[in-house]
Amino acid sequence: MIQKADRLNSVTEYYFSTKLREVAALRNEGKPIINIAIGSPDLAPPKTVIEALANTSILPTSHQYQSYQGIPEFRESVAGFYKKHYNVALNPVNEILPLMGSKEGIMHISMAFLNKGDKVLIPNPGYPTYASVTKLVEAEALAYNLNEANNWLPNFEELEKEDLSKVKIMWVNYPHMPTGAVASKENFKQLIAFAKKHNILVVNDNPYSFILNDNPISILEVEGAKDVAIELNSLSKTFNMAGWRVGMVVGDSEIIKTILQVKSNMDSGMFLGIQKGAIAALNCSKDWFNELNAIYVKRRKLVWQIFDALGCTYDTEIGGLFVWAKLPEGRKAGEFTDELLYEKDVFITPGIIFGTNGEGYIRSSLCVAEKVLEEVLSRLTTTNN
Repeated sequence: MIQKADRLNSVTEYYFSTKLREVAALRNEGKPIINIAIGSPDLAPPKTVIEALANTSILPTSHQYQSYQGIPEFRESVAGFYKKHYNVALNPVNEILPLMGSKEGIMHISMAFLNKGDKVLIPNPGYPTYASVTKLVEAEALAYNLNEANNWLPNFEELEKEDLSKVKIMWVNYPHMPTGAVASKENFKQLIAFAKKHNILVVNDNPYSFILNDNPISILEVEGAKDVAIELNSLSKTFNMAGWRVGMVVGDSEIIKTILQVKSNMDSGMFLGIQKGAIAALNCSKDWFNELNAIYVKRRKLVWQIFDALGCTYDTEIGGLFVWAKLPEGRKAGEFTDELLYEKDVFITPGIIFGTNGEGYIRSSLCVAEKVLEEVLSRLTTTNN
């Protein structure tokens, strides 16, 4: 067998990729597994989005290669969306780059700016892909602590004690996944000041800002942010378009141009129908967000009841697409979730997969119908009686 690349020695297969095979095997054995672990929206996108895709797909030109930078109308819609909802002015000509989902943007940005030996500040807990991509490009992941006591925000006093001389990128993600914590404009001002002081590129991954959050903000709202910050955004969660793979990175034109150097060598443009669907989504009224969040409010109440039945504690003031809960004292996340899987036929996410600071926590998704969540609650409460 041909030997794999050395860079894979420090990178494992994504947790959900392996765990879902285990779940599938249990289902094949006849186990009635309920999955409340993954944030894959189960609801449909807006009707206008599906209509735009359908109408575009029959056009003769739809099946040709598209621009690496996306059609102008898509970028103009992104600019309009950012101005309307975040009060951020973006030049649609050179400050917006469409992505096939923001996840690919993590790789493109890392390839565009990181050399072997550069250091990257990674949130702990945080999205595992930040660390794995950092390792794939042979940079060094430097975890920075987030904890409940500090509202899951960076501790700059602690960060200043680190050797930051080789740090080139800092990943932040607010509203935060997995905890749901939000950052204020003042928090972002601190981040920008920190980045300017140490000449670090801050990347805010911002796909959750409209889910159960009354105050969506962008890091680019901060004056001077474009000097040192860019933002990833996505239609996956906001418009239930996860499988469509459509997002964007926005920021200073020179930074975007540098990312395009990588991206233009990785794909040949986004399908026109998807771009037209994205335009329809970005032009939805606020009624869409209100209707979507009304559903998530009902589901979240059921998840809270599930966590009550499990003896967990949680913050009812935090929004987002997940509920993050603290386990009873002394319980280990992996052991706890495996017990649920094998004894209760319920698959839930252990916090430890997001970093060492996720130990002692579990996470449930809201991408599950009320009837299914009621069944989970029934299983837990029946067992406990």
